[in-house]
Amino acid sequence: MTIEDAQQLKYRDVVHVNGQNNAHGKCASFRVNGKVHTWKRNLERVYVPIKYGLYAYGAITEHNLHLIHREEDCNGRR
Repeated sequence: MTIEDAQQLKYRDVVHVNGQNNAHGKCASFRVNGKVHTWKRNLERVYVPIKYGLYAYGAITEHNLHLIHREEDCNGRR
């Protein structure tokens, strides 16, 4: 995923993380859980809050974008 792709994410969009599989061996689904944060001074920064399951939360930043892909781009297993 690129920074431009991350900036286009909206609340409740679904993304997948490479290497994270659910119990069935398919990519685990993470949901965007808030507003995508961008910076005016540094266009290369992005912060996307995500949620997995009932209690697990995290964030997508410019440092881990290479591990993320959209649900539409998923081929089932990565």
